[in-house]
Amino acid sequence: MFMSETYSKIASDGIWNNNIVFGQNLALCPLLAVTGTATNGLGMGLATLVVITASNGLISLTRHLIPSEIRIPIFVLLIAALVTLVDILMNAWAHELYKVLGLFIALIVTNCALLGRAEAFASKQPVKHALWDGFMMGLGFTLVLIALGAAREISSAGTLFANASLLLGESFKFLEITVIPNYKGFLLMALPPGGFIMLAFLIVGKRLIDQKLAERKVQPAVISEAITE
Repeated sequence: MFMSETYSKIASDGIWNNNIVFGQNLALCPLLAVTGTATNGLGMGLATLVVITASNGLISLTRHLIPSEIRIPIFVLLIAALVTLVDILMNAWAHELYKVLGLFIALIVTNCALLGRAEAFASKQPVKHALWDGFMMGLGFTLVLIALGAAREISSAGTLFANASLLLGESFKFLEITVIPNYKGFLLMALPPGGFIMLAFLIVGKRLIDQKLAERKVQPAVISEAITE
């Protein structure tokens, strides 16, 4: 029971409560730079998910061997090695997507969220908890990238997951959808200012949902107190 509660809390923190973007306000540079389309957001999110999951597991596995005095440089080196591996694999197996994302794959090394999870969680927890935390943090970040990319793509071009088959392979062709036929487009949403605007809407939406959930939790407590009195 305790184990399931632990995994459930890690999952809720990664996806919602302590989301890399909504909860920690980190990784905003790649978030805004690559989310012109949902396809780009998906590609960047999956690359980050792989790196943060692998780095969490590797750091947790070797945490007793790493001297505390030099742990941060070692964490950075481990993360950099994993990013380099992902960068090479994407160049080999998803070259079109690699050309679109370009420098931002290498810049995963500078993503503070990865180093933050390594220091705050992975270096203090068992491997299975660290792996689950990395996966959920990466998944939460990927979902935000896809949501922002989808919102910007629909509002700017009227499409969803455009060129997914070209960037990710023919098996992803089913994702390509024309949401608004004959749409002339809204250029602002494809530009950097559109990213800031749409991100603001997403953050406001998340906070409104949190507010509604908090109100629902308070109401039963008030009712039970009234009945007790």
